[in-house]
Formats: sequence, C-alpha cells, structure tokens
Amino acid sequence: MLRIRIILFLAVFSILNSYSQKKEFSFDLNSSAGYITSGSVPFWLRSNQFGSVPLDKASLSFFAGLHKEYTKPESRIIDWGVSVEGRANIGYKSNFTLIEGYGKVRISIFEIRGGRSKEIMGLCDTTLTSGSWAVSGTALGIPKVQISIPEFFSLPFFGKLFAFKGNYAHGWMGETAQGRNGDIIKLGTFLHQKSLYGRFGKPGWKWKLYGGFNHQVEWGSEKKYWGDYFPFSTFKTYLYVITGRGWNGSRMGNSLGSIDLGAQYELKNVRLFAYRQNLYDAGALYRLANIRDGLNGLSLVNLHPGNEGFRWKKILAEILYTKNQAGESWSPVTKSGDEEYFNHDQYMEGWSYKGVGIGNPFITPVTSARAGLPFVPRYFFINNRVIAFHFGYEGSVKNWNFLLKTSYSLNYGTYETSIEKNTSYGIFGKKKQFSAFLDANREFKNGLNIGVTGAFDAGELFYNSAGLIFRVGKSF
Repeated sequence: MLRIRIILFLAVFSILNSYSQKKEFSFDLNSSAGYITSGSVPFWLRSNQFGSVPLDKASLSFFAGLHKEYTKPESRIIDWGVSVEGRANIGYKSNFTLIEGYGKVRISIFEIRGGRSKEIMGLCDTTLTSGSWAVSGTALGIPKVQISIPEFFSLPFFGKLFAFKGNYAHGWMGETAQGRNGDIIKLGTFLHQKSLYGRFGKPGWKWKLYGGFNHQVEWGSEKKYWGDYFPFSTFKTYLYVITGRGWNGSRMGNSLGSIDLGAQYELKNVRLFAYRQNLYDAGALYRLANIRDGLNGLSLVNLHPGNEGFRWKKILAEILYTKNQAGESWSPVTKSGDEEYFNHDQYMEGWSYKGVGIGNPFITPVTSARAGLPFVPRYFFINNRVIAFHFGYEGSVKNWNFLLKTSYSLNYGTYETSIEKNTSYGIFGKKKQFSAFLDANREFKNGLNIGVTGAFDAGELFYNSAGLIFRVGKSF
C-alpha cells in the first residue's frame, strides 16, 4: 500500500511538474537524515509541523512539493493556484504522507479552495507561536471545501477604516470512534468551520485593532448514533451545528473555538503585535466562567534587520493558561460545569484527526505522554490543565538563518484526575516539562538550501528525548 501511494503521488507530481517550466510554478526537492531517541519524537519536532513528522531512531526522509501561487492581486480578477506536497520516511518502519494537496480559485476578493491545506486558525504569530488554540497546524489538514476572503479587505467607505476577512467550510474527518452505552462504534464524521475577523484602522495608520472568532464542530451520523431517539433530519442537524444550538443537554456535535482580540502598533524600526485568544468549548465563556483561560502573546518584528552580521528578525513571548476551565470552586456556576478542553464523551478521540490533536499541542494526548500517568479511560487527552511559558526567536548571523523555540510548562492533568476532585482515577499532580527546538539553515543563489535541526525534551510529562536532523534541498 505504501508503494502504491508513493507511485500515485509521483505520477500526479510528474504531470504537475510538466508545467513547472513556467515562472508561475515553484518546484522543491528535499532530503534529510538524522537520529531521534527511540520511541519518542521530541515535542517541537512533532508539534505545529502540519503532520510532517520524522520517524524515531535513524531514518531518511524525502520531500517533494510543487506550488503555484496567485499573481499580484491587482493583475487579475480571476486567478488560480495549486499545491502538492508529500513526505516519505524510510527507517525501521516506512510511511508516506500527503502533507498538502489542494486547488484554489480566486474571484476578486473571494477564494474557493478544495483539498488538504496547511492551516492555522486564530489571531497569533503564525511562525513562532506555541500553537493557536483551535487549529494549530500540528495535525494534518482535514480535507475540505471552503469559500473565504483570505486576506483583510478594506471597505472603501470611511477612508478604508474598516477591513474584514473570514471563511466558511465543510470537511470530511472520515470514520471516528464514538462511545455509546459502553461500546465503541465507528461512524462517518464531518467538520464544520467558520471564522470572521475585523480590523479597525486605516492602512497607513501606525496602530490597528483586531477582533473576531472562529468556530469548529465535529459532527455527523447522529441518526446512526442515537437511533430513533434522534428527532432531526440531516438538514436540521446541520442548522443546529452552524448556529451552536444545543440538544439533549449539550451542543450538537463537538463544538469549540476562540474569540480573539489583538492590537498592533508600528514604531520607526519595530512592529508590536499583542493578542489574546479567549477559549470556548461547552459554553462557559458566555458567562465569563472560564475567562481566566486563554493564549496571550506579544510579537516584535524588526522592520529594518539589515543585511550583514548579526540580525534579529522577530521575537515572541506567549503564555497559555487553561487551568481554570470554569471548574474552580469560586468559578461562576454553569450548566456545562468544567469544560474538559478537547475531550468529548461521544467522540472518543476528542478534538483530534488521525490520532493527533488538532488544537494547541500543549493539550496532551494519552499517546504522547509518559506511561503510568493517571488518566480517564474514556478521554483521549490526558492533560488539558496547563500553564505554559513560550519564547520564540527568529534571526540570522551572516548567511545563516536561525529559528528558536523554547517552552516550559506546568501540567495538571484533567479535572477528573485533579486533587480538587480526588477521583478513583488517581491524582495527576503537577508535572514540569521543558522542550526546545533550534533550526539553522542557509540558502545559496542557485536555489540550494542546507540546514540542521535539533530538539530535546526534559521533564515529567514526556519521555526525555533528543533528535538531530541534517537536510539538503533545492528549489527550481
């Protein structure tokens, strides 16, 4: 099966590559070799990588990608683009992953896209972030079709004071495990996704304000799951999904997202961007019962980094806090109680895709944590009460570019394994964890690129591990 997938990918790739002689296309070939501690890929080598993850132990990896982007927005009212990217890992086991495969059409400010894309959802610094709350880019993209306004569009009145962007999508998550009366059944599952973000401030102003929301719902096969007890048609179910309405004491499907705020100010040499993602799941945010939880970030971008010597390009600091969950004794009372972020009683693997968490990677699946830690068997995420401190840096020295990520987190399990509830599942306690990542690469004039990546974990949540990867690639 692996061989068939690779052959099909190369066949499609060769057809697309026949067009790569045109300047509109870019074509990338890369290979890497390295060694990673047996049984445990370090946190930052598997997080926010869009599903492009190396094998543990000694391995080789090969990448191929072909992309066509839009021309300049003002040159065409109608334009199109395509992207195909795959990764083959060869080691003590082998696999092939289609990282990206989509086509898109732009009609004026609108875009129609279909397929699998690399995606991050929410206001944040996308290159250095610890991970946006709802869709961090850790898991593979869910195949979907969507219509969107992908870039902020300034309304022509009021001197372009207001701008907005957003998307509306339908996706296919495949068959997912769902729990019913003690049994586990596999049922077809869909994704509903939408977002709307606004910007206040004229294009030439030094400061701008941002705000908006994103909403994701995992749903589908309700009639098969509930049987004759379920009263709605598929169409009415979909209306409940997109409006966030509840049924049978809960929202329809597994619903979550964030409400985001941001502010940007541009100085002579530095641009500052501060943001806050407020988290919602079962409904506690409506009563501000979990308002303490959220992702807070501050990004500084060097507007004039120069061309020689040591240059810093971007610095990021973030704090993620998810320990409240409307479950503290002093939290406002809500019908939903504590939120149990990313876990769900019906969807056994919660907010995940192909066994990998879709949202912020600090919310830990049981498959990534040390064995023996207390957890609730019906829940996929073993740890969702977190205080995390994250630092990111991007810069260069002479011809070498560097990207650094470091994080230190305090992890408290879930409320079901907390000292506050003292349940029969055991007490998770407080687990400390440090993870770091450093990437260095150099580009040459002929399109050749060489690089090295190192990462390690040290702490009580993950197994201690380390990895070192060397790579070489070329762009055409």
